[in-house]
Amino acid sequence: MSGFDPIGLEVRWDRLAAATDEAASTMLRTAFSTIIRESNDYTVVLMDRRGRTMAESRAGIPGFAALMSSLTSLVLRRFPVEEWEDGDAVVTNDPWIATGHLPDIAMLAPVFHRGELVAFTGTAAHSPDIGGTPSLGATDLMSEGLLIPPLRLFRAGRVEPGVRDLLLANVRLADQLWGDLEAQAAAHAVGRRRAREFLEDFGEPDFEAFADQVHAMTEGAMRAAIRELPDGVYRAGVDADGVEGHPTHIECAVTIGGDTIGIDYTGTSPQVPFPTNSTLNYTRAYSVYPLKILLDPATRTNWGSYRAITVTAPEGTIVNPVFPAPVVARHLTGHLLSCAIYRALAPVLPDRVIADSGGAPALRVRFAGVDDAGRPFAQMLFANAGMGASKHEDGLSATAFPTNSGSGSVEALEAASPLRFVRKELRAGSGGPGRRRGGLGQDVEVHNPTSRPVQMVLHGDRERHPALGVAGGGAGAPAQAVLDTGERVPLKSISQLAPGASVVISFAGGGGFGAPEAGR
Repeated sequence: MSGFDPIGLEVRWDRLAAATDEAASTMLRTAFSTIIRESNDYTVVLMDRRGRTMAESRAGIPGFAALMSSLTSLVLRRFPVEEWEDGDAVVTNDPWIATGHLPDIAMLAPVFHRGELVAFTGTAAHSPDIGGTPSLGATDLMSEGLLIPPLRLFRAGRVEPGVRDLLLANVRLADQLWGDLEAQAAAHAVGRRRAREFLEDFGEPDFEAFADQVHAMTEGAMRAAIRELPDGVYRAGVDADGVEGHPTHIECAVTIGGDTIGIDYTGTSPQVPFPTNSTLNYTRAYSVYPLKILLDPATRTNWGSYRAITVTAPEGTIVNPVFPAPVVARHLTGHLLSCAIYRALAPVLPDRVIADSGGAPALRVRFAGVDDAGRPFAQMLFANAGMGASKHEDGLSATAFPTNSGSGSVEALEAASPLRFVRKELRAGSGGPGRRRGGLGQDVEVHNPTSRPVQMVLHGDRERHPALGVAGGGAGAPAQAVLDTGERVPLKSISQLAPGASVVISFAGGGGFGAPEAGR
């Protein structure tokens, strides 16, 4: 490999990775909403001038990072490189371009060095509110909130007031939304400064030589890992609860040929008039990420890591819906893809795959209302289920997968809302039985101490289709939500938590690995 020596390349790459982590820390410390600063629902990346990620923050959502390059390439078609100015920033939440649903707002900004555009910084973060009706009853995208096509929010360092006013006029929590957008802008400022310092310190005019070499390295590492696998077509299917008694199915075929992998979802259920559809960019992201950590976990991830993997799905299915399909709960389909892929590869990689995880898909609960002082609030509960077991270890308890969003501290959630968290504890016996037990889920009890009802929106699955085991392992406990009256609340619903009432939300356990009678 020509160019930088291996040590020099690693030093440079580590320097850029540290820059993205520093930018991410800036966003976390300045964000207004707990969904970013407590639950880590964001990503920060640094890309070359063509929009290919070079370094990705290590604490954010890896699935988000996997789609930032395709997002940037699409935005550059609307705003060509020659039209950007220093201090610009473009935002979008278009689910067919960005991270798959409206609450996530992506921001792109250029990096100029000595008068030339040399790179882009990219962020995506979950907004506390994006308007619309927070219900699984939406039948099209327009019911789910404000759609932002790629628009300049900042031009040459100045806010575009018309764009800002339009955004803030269509959301309930305008102060939090704008505070989070400014936090994203602050992250971009740090990334831009560190990128320029990088070029000055190493005496480089741009990132082209570095990007080409680091991308070749990550692509080579992934292709080498794929070549170790036997060629063939491996298949598996996964069933989900669906909505209103209409279960859905994901059919997955993994084709290995030489140093490439193709994932095809032909046979998957047609798109539905419910928000569980997953746009193709989100489907692709949550297909390549599980493969990356399965095949090449040691190499840092960037654009080159995904080059050897192709993802296809018939248009009009729940994994490639046609606009304007509702998509706000797209993770309820997208997170299940890891289960299908690992089940398909279990015969050839029994030492590496894990059983189904209870958090695939993740259960999210949104509480919103007005406190007794008349102040509106909205909080998203991010708590984690049990991971699937592997051949070698029990599954991790209360651990997110395939996302890595954190649960955050209940103290922070209580400080930002009138809600009271009575208990948050591991759910005994919820892990699937097996030679290796599935990880435990958890029980979270939430109390409404106010004199007003609180809206409770649940986006979940695993009520009727628990996380299955592998190689004879048993299924984990299903998820559920139960009021203090004993009434069960469907995991895809919008309801009211009455004044003085409590709800216990039980997160699913992971699947076990191996028949229990095989011993440990």
